[in-house]
Amino acid sequence: MKTPFEASATFAQQKDAEDLLAPFKKEFYFPQHQGRDCIYFCGNSLGLQARSVEDAIKQELSDWRELAVEGYFRAKNPWLYYQYNFSGPLSRIMGCSEDEVTVMNTLTVNLHLILQSFYRPTKERFRIIMEAGAFPSDQYAIETLVRQHGFDPATAIVEISPRPGEKLLRTEDIIQQIYQQSGSLAVLLMGGINYYTGQFYDMPAITAAAHKVGAYAGWDLAHVAGNIPVKLHDWDVDFAVWCSYKYFNAGPGAAGGLYVHERFGNDPAFPRLGGWWGNDEKTRFRMEKGFIPRSGAAGWQISTAQVFNMVALKASLELFEKAGIENLRKKSRELTAYLEFLLRQLPLPCEIITPSDPDQRGAQLSLYFPENGKAIHNKMMESGIICDYREPGVIRLAPAPMYCSFSDVYRFYEVLKNFS
Repeated sequence: MKTPFEASATFAQQKDAEDLLAPFKKEFYFPQHQGRDCIYFCGNSLGLQARSVEDAIKQELSDWRELAVEGYFRAKNPWLYYQYNFSGPLSRIMGCSEDEVTVMNTLTVNLHLILQSFYRPTKERFRIIMEAGAFPSDQYAIETLVRQHGFDPATAIVEISPRPGEKLLRTEDIIQQIYQQSGSLAVLLMGGINYYTGQFYDMPAITAAAHKVGAYAGWDLAHVAGNIPVKLHDWDVDFAVWCSYKYFNAGPGAAGGLYVHERFGNDPAFPRLGGWWGNDEKTRFRMEKGFIPRSGAAGWQISTAQVFNMVALKASLELFEKAGIENLRKKSRELTAYLEFLLRQLPLPCEIITPSDPDQRGAQLSLYFPENGKAIHNKMMESGIICDYREPGVIRLAPAPMYCSFSDVYRFYEVLKNFS
């Protein structure tokens, strides 16, 4: 079959000339290497800083300086309602209503909070299914959660592993395990994209299987949010959490996101940990006893909006609104496919373990090196290629479509040709 790609600088430059999203590259700052922009393939770990962030922070500093406490009501972006800045953009990216999504805390804090609502085990239903080798923070959160309820992680946590000799999970194996645990399963919690392999799981099918056996289905979307458009409401997902410092470019430790399906968000009797910011705004300032949750995901908010930890996300989402998540996804599929094509031209001693099917991956390719992976990664970094390494033996490459170009991918290929 004839490939649509060519391993040439001219081809990459032509693709960039045709790319309607190419101007967004100029909206970001790049680390420098020998007087030019680095090849930055690490947006799956930390997104670049948008040029608009500095002015956005200065605006909040100015309002704080000039208005002090009145900034909650009279700032250009009133702090009392700051979290509402995210509802519209995130609802369009995450596929839900504005009431079903909010921004607060950080990812693992939100995971702990939401599981206080959804993991309410009994002697019969106490198990949690997750993928083996999940990101450590998820593993630790689940381990400590089940211990808190008096269960042994060895029996309460069911980890699903790939088949012997394989590195990816098969959807049918996940569903089969769900059915095997049907009478004892309380919650399914998986990463939408596996951080190590880059595999994007079949969220609708897996969610439906969990519901069929009477369990809740929740997702950690740290590597999905801002990377792949999803339809959380239509897929009937119960809850989801994510960070915003990866593809959302909101800066290190930035505030995380939370989705809760409206059937729970609109039920004031549904259990949760309460806080002043999650209380109904109509009664909040009465300062009375008796928690009355706001409707939607906002009913899980606890503390005042972290304005200075959210301002970069606001600036980044403004760019997402201009670019359009579907347009970004379209470019991402082609950009990642071009990267895969070029990698296969090289005699590298590695295996691309991320699925070749573009429907089963986002903007990441994971290269597994049986030997010398860390040394090769170090050589890449010394050559001005910023990517990351994960044990055992994986170099992760993520050309984020908001600010990476086809010429970046080709430059990467040119550098790697000199390695062999």
